[in-house]
Amino acid sequence: MGILFGQLVDDLNSATCSAGIGDADAYQSSVDDKVLQVVYISIGGFAAIYIYVLSWSLVGQRLAQRIREKYFKSLLRQQVSFFDNLQAGEVSSRLNGDITIIQTGTSEKVGICIASCSFFVTAYIVAFIKDARLAGILVSLVPAFLLMSLVGGKFVGKYSTQMTNYAASAASIASEALSHVYVVHAFGANARLESKFAGNLMSAQKSGIKKALAAAAQSGMLYFIAYSANGVAYWQGSRTIANAVASEDENSTVGKTYTVIFILVDASLILSQIAPLLQIFGSASAAFLKLRKDIEHVSTIDGTVDPGNKPPLTGPGHVEFRNVSFSYPSRPDQEVLQDISLTCPAGQHTAIVGLSGSGKSTLASLLVRLYDPTKGQVVLDGQDISALNVRGLRSVIGLVQQEPLLLDRSILENIALGLINSAEHAQMRPILQGPQLSNVAASVRNGEDVMEAAKTLGAQVVNIVDAVRRAVSLADATEFISRLQYGLGTMVGSSGNLVSGGQRQRLALAQALIRDPKVLVLDEATSSLDSMSEKRIQASIESIACGRTLVSIAHRLSTIKNADNIIVMGKGQILEQGSYDELVEIGGSFANMIHLQSSSTSQGDTSSRQSLTDVSIDDTTNAKDDLVSSVKHSDSKLNDDSKPGDTENDTTSKDTDGSESKSTKSIWSFKRSAWIFRPYLLSLILAFSTSIVVGGSYSGSGVIFGNTVASLSPCNEPDRIRSRGALFALLFFLLGVIEFFANFISWSAFGFVAEKLLYVVRVLSFRSLFEQDLQWHQSLDRNPTMLLSYITRDSSDLAGFTGSIMGTIFSIVVNLFAAIILCHIVAWKIAIVCLTTVPILLGSGVMQLRVLSKYHERHATAFSTSVGMAVEAINSIKMVSALSLEDEILATYRRSLQTPRKEMVVASAYANLWLAIANSCGNFTYALAYWWGARQIIAGKYNQTQFFIVVLAMLVSAQLWGQMFALAPDVSRARSALSRIVGLIDIGSSKTLEPKNQDPDSPESSEKDVEAFANSKEKPNSRNGVSVSFKDVSFSYPARPDIQILNEMSFTVQPGQFCALVGPSGAGKSTVMALIERMYAPTSGTVEIDGFDLSKRQGTAFRSQITLVPQDSVLFEGSVRFNVSLGAHPDHEATDAEIEEACKLANIHSTIVSLSDGYDTECGPNGSQLSGGQRQRLAIARALVRKPKLLLLDESTSALDAESEKLLQDGLEKAARDITVIAIAHRLHTIRKADVIFLVEGGTVVDRGRHEELIERSQSYRVNALHQMMD
Repeated sequence: MGILFGQLVDDLNSATCSAGIGDADAYQSSVDDKVLQVVYISIGGFAAIYIYVLSWSLVGQRLAQRIREKYFKSLLRQQVSFFDNLQAGEVSSRLNGDITIIQTGTSEKVGICIASCSFFVTAYIVAFIKDARLAGILVSLVPAFLLMSLVGGKFVGKYSTQMTNYAASAASIASEALSHVYVVHAFGANARLESKFAGNLMSAQKSGIKKALAAAAQSGMLYFIAYSANGVAYWQGSRTIANAVASEDENSTVGKTYTVIFILVDASLILSQIAPLLQIFGSASAAFLKLRKDIEHVSTIDGTVDPGNKPPLTGPGHVEFRNVSFSYPSRPDQEVLQDISLTCPAGQHTAIVGLSGSGKSTLASLLVRLYDPTKGQVVLDGQDISALNVRGLRSVIGLVQQEPLLLDRSILENIALGLINSAEHAQMRPILQGPQLSNVAASVRNGEDVMEAAKTLGAQVVNIVDAVRRAVSLADATEFISRLQYGLGTMVGSSGNLVSGGQRQRLALAQALIRDPKVLVLDEATSSLDSMSEKRIQASIESIACGRTLVSIAHRLSTIKNADNIIVMGKGQILEQGSYDELVEIGGSFANMIHLQSSSTSQGDTSSRQSLTDVSIDDTTNAKDDLVSSVKHSDSKLNDDSKPGDTENDTTSKDTDGSESKSTKSIWSFKRSAWIFRPYLLSLILAFSTSIVVGGSYSGSGVIFGNTVASLSPCNEPDRIRSRGALFALLFFLLGVIEFFANFISWSAFGFVAEKLLYVVRVLSFRSLFEQDLQWHQSLDRNPTMLLSYITRDSSDLAGFTGSIMGTIFSIVVNLFAAIILCHIVAWKIAIVCLTTVPILLGSGVMQLRVLSKYHERHATAFSTSVGMAVEAINSIKMVSALSLEDEILATYRRSLQTPRKEMVVASAYANLWLAIANSCGNFTYALAYWWGARQIIAGKYNQTQFFIVVLAMLVSAQLWGQMFALAPDVSRARSALSRIVGLIDIGSSKTLEPKNQDPDSPESSEKDVEAFANSKEKPNSRNGVSVSFKDVSFSYPARPDIQILNEMSFTVQPGQFCALVGPSGAGKSTVMALIERMYAPTSGTVEIDGFDLSKRQGTAFRSQITLVPQDSVLFEGSVRFNVSLGAHPDHEATDAEIEEACKLANIHSTIVSLSDGYDTECGPNGSQLSGGQRQRLAIARALVRKPKLLLLDESTSALDAESEKLLQDGLEKAARDITVIAIAHRLHTIRKADVIFLVEGGTVVDRGRHEELIERSQSYRVNALHQMMD
């Protein structure tokens, strides 16, 4: 193109300088021939551009997909200790944010950058051929380009890394909060978590502003160097032309010199235009370096590889711990196990008991090799397990963890996962890792019978379903599953949150039993079950344990009465060992535990004891049958902890949810939140003003160029050529200075505003998410990962539309309008013809944006789902590792991305067609301008100055528009993300539960109130306690309105009373807690606190006098002090003294102070650095620090040993004086001092009274107590 340009200049000079001598038609014919060559080159250029932008676009997509899979695969193969300090939100941030940044920096922009650099190099080669002296002078500027690119890229990469790390930390806070939104709402902790979230974002903002300044300086310098190079080119070129004119050298034509000047000026301009791309490349490089570190991390315990000896599958399962010591890698100075030696004989039941935090669960983790001991050996059938293949070892061990988790799949799929690493079921592995079981579950949800659905997919699928049914029966889960609407096809929700704790434990047990392991390890496997369910499961376990090694960890000592060997642990050491009777006879620690767990109210309470011991076997059997019947009935209801999942009947309006909105929300919808721009109005004015200067300077360079070409014409005298060349060279240098400051200020100001607005948008998104009620969070297929994508994926997409890109786009738009105006002023007849290409430019850009926007909107859910799978797997990494699910989860992850990946190829082919058109328009505009402009010059209507001003102005505009459309994917993603985020922010608090307007004439009381009224041990009204009344309350979760959880339940708790709710799992007890907290509104009836109907209250201020200890001990990443302080009143910051007092009452203070960092000890993601018992006690301390009027305890001591439980009970009694307490309990001895106990079955209160009264009157309660007797 540059060579043709030089030839065209010679032709035009000949036509103008020799007017009247030459033949005008001959000159026009020569110009036409060269213009035709330009058209041919443009056509070839279009094809080449399309091929390389499409190829690089596909490379970027495939590379992003490969890195995404490699990163996830590398995480799955890491040992568990790797995750002790890895935040789940960080995984989401990496998969959503960093990989998107990498894709942006490795797609078509790379091709554009390579093409620009190739043109730059080729230009200098041609320049050296044409005029070595001029090229040699200009080549000295190349090192300046490289230096600025390298130095600027280094700083951009540095600050990008800092920014993404802070953003990942913020995402982790949001991830934990969204996963435990129930607890966040209950404590009103959203403000404190938002403060912590905003703190990390503030640090990210500071790094982002520094990155913007570095990119601005880099861009400004590149433009300065480019324009300075233009000035040097014109200065030296003018001297060369003047010498050629003076010497009349025929071999040194003006066209040759112009060829050199043109291509080198154009090369400088094109190279300067890659400045926005350099920032993108720097961010992509920084993102990859972090991912690469994790991808290349070597795992010492890799469950995905095959080296080592296979364990003998037919061995008896003899387990030994030989002088084992262990410290968690995150706390190497604290020894959890101290020189432990013990034996679990093959085929026998070994039970491990002891205080919370004594190392019991650690033994289970070492046995399945989640960790390696610091010292000593763990031996299976005479072989050190560290020498065995990890996957083979885990194939013969079944583990049910203390806090079991399930994957967000159907019950069928979750239980079948236990077969994946079973050697006996190896032939089923392809089906288990494929979509067949998911298809069966989907068919069941569509109304088809499970076996009929299985038969259509083959005999192997039928065998798997049969195996699942057998395991379900062994785990005592058949009844509750059969009562669910979709049976085995029922989805269990994220982490199993759609089933109760007890039901989750039974499903986890079925998952372990289905593989028929020779070693079965149960870590508090029945802690969330009522005693009858526990008794039935215990019988099943003992029946199948015959001939296999059973290792059980228990706090409920009734579950290990038949154990062959009992090991008592304390502070990482073995205190006692022997059979049940032997340890009782010794009268040591074990005997003391039994005494503390006794159900008797006191030594003198002989009547209660007599009534228990006088129960005949027949009475017990009859009562058991009655209770089994009631459990079957209650299990037909949705469990008390179940949450709404996919609801098609949800009354929540879809059009208020930003994620469901498609075309109705556009980028202009952000005007509704335009107020957030006001604080940055001056910065925006400055940014737009300097962008106008940048855009105008492009047209200014056209004016200088046009005048320079005319001034350097050989028609002029040599002295004039030199003087005018020096003048215009100086003007280019001054333009370079202006460009430096204008670009620097524009990019800096836009970058500053962009980072500020990104911070505001993220914080407002976080705030809006937690302004929504629990029902909103759990409807319309919403889950924590999908909601987290507002903060990770959408914010990252919005961040991709950075200040530099905004500044670039605005300056290009300004330049287009300036160029159109300038061209019409200078030579409107030439301009109006050239403008015919503008609609093509605009149309191609619009079409590209439409194609990409439709794709991003259509597949946003698919990408969120895939990230959700990854986050869920990392959150459940112990289960994934123990069951060897790595390959299955990776295969499922890949399947979730198949459809988007295939459609992306089609979308890229179509979108990049328009990008190629936009980038090729410059050459076609160039050809059109020369053809028509030459006619006008030869006709004498315009001179060369006017012509070249128009040509360069239009040519630069076309090139810049082509560059702008290379940013179309970023703009498209940002536009879609902005639409969703604005939709979320617009919701505000509109979806919180509104006060219910009821008929004022409706009765305020019910006859059923009297039935459940506590008439024993009445307490006077307390100034601290509150009353709680349920009046004919019925309730069904919105997701499953056909399943009634509560059935006209009525009861009243007086102020200051200690009330207990007991009954079988799934009876509706935890639902009562949720209604008291007004997480949901009752379907009918009223819930009252101090006589006020909660459904008529505005806001949630009433929760400030309520505090909750949930069934699952939920902690957040942060220090012990931070976690406990979350329980304080929203308007009060807990002091250190108050925190310590609460911890003392919860019997955790001594444990905390024994840690090296005391109250500043980090709890780890989801409290992973603490044992289950320690987490539970901290959750209690968090509840007590508020000093509430109403204390809700949902199985608050299920993870505690007897001694810790006794001390905690004493602390709770002290803290609960004069306040109202409602406790849910399966351990009846913990509530024997209750003022009133409500027996809940089938969603209603069937009896009430004190402990002694219920033992006398209620057969089911009496049998329940009998099963918990220790003597």
